[in-house]
This record gives sequence, structure tokens and C-alpha cells, in this order.
Amino acid sequence: MTTNTRTATAFEELTGLMGLMTGAEKHGPAATSTLDVLWVLYDRVLRVTPGTADDLERDRFLLSKGHGPMAYYAVLAAKGFIDPELLPSFGAYDSPLGHHPDRTLVPGVEISSGSLGHGLPLAVGSALGLRARGLTDPAVWVLIGDAEFDEGSNHEAVAFAGAYGLDRLHAVVIDNSSATHGWRGGIAARFAAEGWSVATVDGRDHEALYAAFTAEHPGRPRVVVARVEPKGH
Repeated sequence: MTTNTRTATAFEELTGLMGLMTGAEKHGPAATSTLDVLWVLYDRVLRVTPGTADDLERDRFLLSKGHGPMAYYAVLAAKGFIDPELLPSFGAYDSPLGHHPDRTLVPGVEISSGSLGHGLPLAVGSALGLRARGLTDPAVWVLIGDAEFDEGSNHEAVAFAGAYGLDRLHAVVIDNSSATHGWRGGIAARFAAEGWSVATVDGRDHEALYAAFTAEHPGRPRVVVARVEPKGH
């Protein structure tokens, strides 16, 4: 990836905010693999702010990849959802910033996550519920790790969303080669087979991510597979 695809000033701020979070069990690689995707979403795509976090017409973002919330907390702090002064308390007994996000404690967090495989089914339910209520403008976004596709619940969610044409549903899969089993033909092929609109991009390239996130996909849910360096590299 070339450095000119990132905004240097923004990333200096984000890495500085992440650096405030110390202690054991940080799941650092899981967090850094998501940082670019999270920033592009919150900076340029999602229609939600601290002032509209409870608005029915807001976009919903669900973090399914709950093992690495450091990047998520840094982005929420950069965008004013939480006070940056909370970041050094990350993981402490009395801190709202746990090793997995808690929707009852952290402003802007839509779901409490951590257990793999729950986020996509919850996002499908959210999109279906919004449709049932006649709320056709809000988009639902879910960030997933590739290892989560070892869980069967995701296969059911992919099939359901495609069959029901949930076109306000968007999934972003961070592919850092963590999956144990993998999907024949690749992750994107599995979604495509169920009727999703698909794209695979460099997960560090902000312009490629933005283009993939904002592409039209009438009548179909959308998935963007964001490839990053393999875990441990």
C-alpha cells in the first residue's frame, strides 16, 4: 500500500489515541487490522454523530470483530463519542472500555460483542427490523473478522440476507488469513453465490475502501472483503 492513500494527520491522531491504551490482552493485531476500515467508515460514510446516536434515522454500525476494540475506541474518541481521557483506563476493572465493547457503557456502540459469529446475524435482524418499521434510509454496517466464518451462524445469515434482498445491509470482512477452514473459492464467492453484491479490496487503501463502500447495489446486500497482511506479520 502506498502512503498517499491515507490521511497522515488523521492517522497520527488515531495511532496516538491507540497508544494511550495499555495493559495485557489488548489484542493489538486484531485492532490494527481494522483501523483503516473503521476510519473510512466513520469519517466518510456512516451517517451518525454523537448528537444523532439515538436518532431512529441514523446509520447503524455493529462491531462483530469484538476481540480488538482498541481501534474502535480510538475512532469513537476521535469523532467525539467518548472522552479521550477514558482511553488509558482501557481494560481496567472500573472502566467502561472493556476488552469487548458494551453497548450499555459506551456511547455510540450498537451491540455488545465478543463471541465470534454473532454480529452478522444481529445485523441481518437489524436490517429486517428497520424494513418492517418502514425505515428505509438507515444503513446497517457490520464489521466481521474472517475467522468468524468458521461459525455456522454466519452461513445462515448470508443466505437469509441474500434471499430477502436486504439492500440496506452492508458487511465488511477483514481478511487477515485467520480462518481455520476457509470457504471454497474465497470469502467473496460465498456471498456472491447467495446473491450479494461483492467487492474485494486492499484493506489499507482508503480510496479503494471508500469506492467499494459507496458503490450502488440496488436490491442486494453488499459485502466488501478488505484484505490486510496475515495475522502475525
